[in-house]
Amino acid sequence: MYLEIVSPEATLFSSEVDAVTVPGADGEFEMLNHHAAIVSLLTAGTIKIKVHSQPHLEYNALHPEVTPHVSDNKTLTLNIKSGTLEAKDNKIIILAD
Repeated sequence: MYLEIVSPEATLFSSEVDAVTVPGADGEFEMLNHHAAIVSLLTAGTIKIKVHSQPHLEYNALHPEVTPHVSDNKTLTLNIKSGTLEAKDNKIIILAD
């Protein structure tokens, strides 16, 4: 599935991913390939991005405070203050603060 994370200033991250865990308003939840369509508010917390391989990752290096942190070979983390998520047709868009 394709994940895009954008802020008011720029696109922060865009790539094919295997799974995404987000801090939803009612608790953390994970989305996998072909997840049902959903719209959710996000709270302050950490987005965890699981990728099969890292060479194709793209993120905005102009914003080092939001650059994904590689916690192991296949997981990146990104802290957010709040946001909105929309997932449909195997594409996830996160509008993050």
